[in-house]
Amino acid sequence: MWSLCMTLVLLCAGVHSQRNAASFSLNSDGTSLFSSKLGLAHNDKNALSALFSKSSNGAIGKGFALDTASGHGLSLTHASVPGFGTQLTGAGKFNLINNANHNLNANGFLTRNMPNIPEVKVPNFNTYGGNLDYMFKNKVGATIGAARTPFLDRTDYSAMGKLNLFHSPSSSIDLSAGVSKSISPHFNTNWQPSGGLTFTKFW
Repeated sequence: MWSLCMTLVLLCAGVHSQRNAASFSLNSDGTSLFSSKLGLAHNDKNALSALFSKSSNGAIGKGFALDTASGHGLSLTHASVPGFGTQLTGAGKFNLINNANHNLNANGFLTRNMPNIPEVKVPNFNTYGGNLDYMFKNKVGATIGAARTPFLDRTDYSAMGKLNLFHSPSSSIDLSAGVSKSISPHFNTNWQPSGGLTFTKFW
């Protein structure tokens, strides 16, 4: 699920005014993630960027994002996940509210999972979902989301709170904490806590 989350994170980090960003996240489970969004072309209405991410478990993602001046966006990413295979994800963002105090985005994605596990015959399958992402004065916010995988008859739910600890035109430090839960006919998990600290550099 790391690539799904990262796709939405990168998509939410619009680059119309700041076309380049690189971030490093350290998670509560000990994993880490480096991601970047580099501007390729832009005009007054749109910005095209290249996406790259690499996690501490060796998963690598590459893709492209299109952001608009009105806060909407699209992205397409391809991820290689060690021990699993590859994933192709298309995602979209629609800005619902954007003013001095409130920012609310609706995000959605569709991922084509393509396992390459020789000892297990697993067909390609899809995962789709989305979230609502809210920020108050770019300081504190929350995200609620769900993802569905019909092949596994599985639904994943998540809720995350966010707090900006520091922000300047050139950098930002953000703290996140939340819970997630998976439900299927074969197993159900309790709400599992998670969190992370992210440093982002803009230029």
